[in-house]
Amino acid sequence: MLRETFREIRTARLVLRPFTEADRAAVVAIQTDPATNLFHPSPPDDSAGQILFDSWLAHWTEHGYGYCAVREHGHSSVLGLTGVRLRLFRGARVLNLAYRFAPAAWGRGYAAEAAGAAVEWAERELPEIPVVISVNVTNGPSLRVVERLGFTRFEEEVYEGAVSRHFRR
Repeated sequence: MLRETFREIRTARLVLRPFTEADRAAVVAIQTDPATNLFHPSPPDDSAGQILFDSWLAHWTEHGYGYCAVREHGHSSVLGLTGVRLRLFRGARVLNLAYRFAPAAWGRGYAAEAAGAAVEWAERELPEIPVVISVNVTNGPSLRVVERLGFTRFEEEVYEGAVSRHFRR
């Protein structure tokens, strides 16, 4: 049960807020960009990106939280996404952490800053559900973010078509 209604999260540089329909084009473009899918064995095309976005909006409607649009303070353009959403992992309910940013936003520490804020929110508001993240073992940049966030590796397997490491806090 949520302790407060999710509105937005502010960090030193970023604002995380619920997706709106106005974010669709930017988020689908980020999700389907070949550069953001270098480590994805089966990247989404536009149709799959639209379906993903629809599922993320539905998660917000059902649960009152989910993946968020990320922008810089004082700017309206979407740089990326982060947040948590429910999924089943080994038959248990977990909060899946995700982060993905447009290539123009890479190298600035936004992923760790935004994902860290999302994890803090989840651990405060939904402490009974563990936060996990799954990362392709060849995705060095994402593995460095996971390390900066203080996650611990607990399993490695083929997941969604690639050898992945699963982490939890």
